[in-house]
Amino acid sequence: MDIVTSDDRQTDALMNARALVLHDLEVTSAANPRSVSALEASVTTRRWWASQWQEGKQYVAGLIAQDVQDALLEEFGRWPLCRACDELDPHALYIHPELGGPDPTWVCEHSGITVARLGGLTR
Repeated sequence: MDIVTSDDRQTDALMNARALVLHDLEVTSAANPRSVSALEASVTTRRWWASQWQEGKQYVAGLIAQDVQDALLEEFGRWPLCRACDELDPHALYIHPELGGPDPTWVCEHSGITVARLGGLTR
């Protein structure tokens, strides 16, 4: 019996993206059933997207992070919050480059400083 699977490189990129975003959710104490469901929904959506644009796998991690940010904004507010600059008002980090890759990083929306690579946030 043959097992039919999707393109392994595509699956690897998606699972790597999932792991990176899940790490950042966990270290910022934002991992809960709803945020993880939003993550899973994004991975499912981006699986189709990546299958349509093979070169897009380098962008998928940042795009999944942005999808989760959008889902959390609607339900919980901004995520992740910046703790790296001197601005006192709560404000978010965003993914740079805007299209999500390659090599996406979290950047402070006020100061513009790079805070961490995707998957590299700390407590």
